[in-house]
Amino acid sequence: MPTRHRPRRGSLAFSPRKRASKAVARFRSWSKGDGEPKMQGFAGYKAGMTHVLMLDNQTHSITEGMEISVPVTILETPSMKIAAIRAYDNTPYGTKSITEAWAKELDPEFSRSSPPPKNHDIQAALKKIEESISEGMVDDIFVLTYTLPARISGIPKKKPDVMENRIGGGDISARFEYAKKILGKEISISDVFKDGELVDVAAITKGKGTQGPVKRWGIQVRKHKHARTGKKRHVGTLGPWHPARIRWQVPQLGQMGYHQRTELNKQILRIGSDSEDVNPKGGFLKYGTIDNRFVMIKGTVPGSVKRLIRMRPAIRPPMVSKSIPEIIYISTESKQG
Repeated sequence: MPTRHRPRRGSLAFSPRKRASKAVARFRSWSKGDGEPKMQGFAGYKAGMTHVLMLDNQTHSITEGMEISVPVTILETPSMKIAAIRAYDNTPYGTKSITEAWAKELDPEFSRSSPPPKNHDIQAALKKIEESISEGMVDDIFVLTYTLPARISGIPKKKPDVMENRIGGGDISARFEYAKKILGKEISISDVFKDGELVDVAAITKGKGTQGPVKRWGIQVRKHKHARTGKKRHVGTLGPWHPARIRWQVPQLGQMGYHQRTELNKQILRIGSDSEDVNPKGGFLKYGTIDNRFVMIKGTVPGSVKRLIRMRPAIRPPMVSKSIPEIIYISTESKQG
């Protein structure tokens, strides 16, 4: 009799599958960066999806150079503002913040997220960072940035989303000088990324609440003979008697969705300022129309409509050449059905 092979239902990755603590995703690693110093991250809000006709620019593809239809995601990306500069030191006990220098003027809406420090001496903070750089204590420079959702008609909130973004390229001194130059100013998406660039996107997925093991893990619904107790959507067994506990590998009910997910190597097809190029007739479903700069990303991104989407330069790009895509047509047909 042949050996029956039945792999477990559902992946054990990302365990424990608990709710994300914040709606702002977090990046824990960054690319090294080359060239002139610049900010390595940006954020926008998901408006919806459409499709475009473009020439396939993927090398070694069977449709290379041919016209193809591609689904795309549209993110509305108004400018972000720089609130503070942070210097970090890699100690034996982890990365520790040396100090931070805050901008003199912040938007009134920033206090909705966190109150800025009072009686802050920016010159003393900048001097301390310079001295730490000269002593070789600074290993990385980050900037504290925040979004401006009050400028977006499709986002029903004024509270900005605050996040850290790394300054990459050049040496530590050059990064610090660039950070001082942009402190308190607005940064546009075109100052960080360009058309055709590969990025990694991170967001919090759509929340589905508490779900049972059938939907959460994909186990089979029990057959009539095995479900005489009336429990058809339960696992057949919770495990052996010993060890005398339920192991975490047993598929059970629990939170499904609203988890942080990072997807690698998404290509930016276009960064534009004319919203009429992408606004569909009647606007995007559950969002409305785009009024600010936008970025068009090839394929899908995690998260629901109106959710914050973070982007960074790809940390593991494929070893293929990527050219700027040639877009022939952008669908602006109504999404109302």
